[in-house]
Amino acid sequence: MKVEFGYGKSVQIVDIPDKNLDDILMSNNIQHERSGPDAVKHALLNPIGSPRLKDLVHPGQKICIITSDISRPLPSFDVLPSVLDELYEGNIPPEDITVVFALGSHRNHTEEEKKKLVGERVYSEVRCIDSDPSDCIHMGDTSQGTPVDITRSVAEADFRIGIGNIEFHYFAGYSGGAKALMPGVSTPAAIQCNHSMMIDEKACAGRLDGNPIRKDIEESETFCHLGFIVNPVLDEHKHIVYCVAGDVTEAHRAGCRYLDKMYRKPLKRRADIVIVSQGGAPKDANLYQTQKALDNSKYAVRDGGTIIVIGACNEGLGSAKFEEWLTTANTADELIDRVSRDFQLGGHKAAAIAMVLKHAEIDLVSEMDDDFVRSIFLEPKHSAQEAFDEAYARYGEDCSVICMPFGGATLPIPPED
Repeated sequence: MKVEFGYGKSVQIVDIPDKNLDDILMSNNIQHERSGPDAVKHALLNPIGSPRLKDLVHPGQKICIITSDISRPLPSFDVLPSVLDELYEGNIPPEDITVVFALGSHRNHTEEEKKKLVGERVYSEVRCIDSDPSDCIHMGDTSQGTPVDITRSVAEADFRIGIGNIEFHYFAGYSGGAKALMPGVSTPAAIQCNHSMMIDEKACAGRLDGNPIRKDIEESETFCHLGFIVNPVLDEHKHIVYCVAGDVTEAHRAGCRYLDKMYRKPLKRRADIVIVSQGGAPKDANLYQTQKALDNSKYAVRDGGTIIVIGACNEGLGSAKFEEWLTTANTADELIDRVSRDFQLGGHKAAAIAMVLKHAEIDLVSEMDDDFVRSIFLEPKHSAQEAFDEAYARYGEDCSVICMPFGGATLPIPPED
C-alpha cells in the first residue's frame, strides 16, 4: 500500500507491503454535533460542575481572562466573543475585564499580534495584555516545592477564567484546565521546578492519575483559583469541534474524555518500524515543532525498533535553547541528566528526544544537512521511501509497520497500557 505523509508543502509517499502494515493511525471517525463558536456558546450555556458564568460574577469585580499566546493553536478569536457576551449578561462592564496572554517563558506580543489572536471586536472592547514574569505575586508553595508565583494582573483579579484548548501533552498528560495558570502566567523558576519532573515515567501523554506534573499544576491552582474554564477541542486542522466549560477540574476531565474518543488509538502490538509526520507545513517547519509527533510515536515502536520522522524542518531546529542543548551534548544521555538538574524550556525537548533514543533509532527525513543531523544523534535520510527500505532490510520481510500521518494529534496506546 502507498501511504502519503505531509512534508512541508509537498508529500512523501512510502510503498509498504500490505502484509507488513499493521495500521495507519488517523483520528477516529466521530460525528461532531457542533463546531466553531457554536460549540463554545453551547458549552457556556451548559457548564459542567458549575453554574453559568454570568451567575458566578458580580458587578464591581475585576475579571481576568487568561488565554493562550501566539505559540499555541487555540483560536481565541472564536472563543472570547461568547465569553464576553456571558460576562456582559452578568452585568460586568468592559472596563472591568482584562484579557491576559499566558506567555509562560515565551516572548511578548506586538499589538498587531494581540489583535490577530483575539479578533478586532475583543481587542477594541477590553484591555489585552501579556503576562509579566518579572511582576509576580508569591502565593505559596506546592508540596513539591514549586513556587506559586502568578503575574500580578491575574493574582489581583477578583475572578479568573482560564481558556486553552485540550490536546495531549507529552509530560503533563493533557493541556488545558489549570495549565492556563501554571505554567501559563507563572515564572521561569516555577516552570523549572514543575517541568523538571518530566523524566518521571508517569509524566506522559494521555495520563492524569499519578502524573506528578499534572498533580503539581492542579495543586498550584488551589493557591490562585480559576473560577471557570472554557476549553475547546480541536481537529487536525486546528478547528474547534467540541468545547467544555465550567469547573476547572470536572469540565477539563470531560474535555479529556472527548479528546480520547477522537485520538486515542489502541494497538494490537508495538511495531518494528513506525513512520510518522506532523502532517506537513506549517507544523513541520522546524524540529522543535516536529518533536511532538516524534514523542507520540514512541508509544507505537518496540524496544530496538526504528522511528522514521518525516518533517521538512526548512527553518532548522526552531529554538536557540533547543539547538544549544543538542549541539553541545557529547551523548544523548547527557541531555537526560542535564534536564533533571537544570530544566530549561527548549532544552527540555532535546532531553525528550534523548529519552526516545534510549529505546529506538530515529531516522530523520528533512531538508537539514546530513552531518548536522548526525551531530544531534539522529540518522539523516533523503526520502521516506529510502528510510523505509533500509529499515525493512534490517528487520526482515516479516517486520511490522505502523504509520502516523498526523502524529502530533494521534496517541497510540500499546497493549500493555
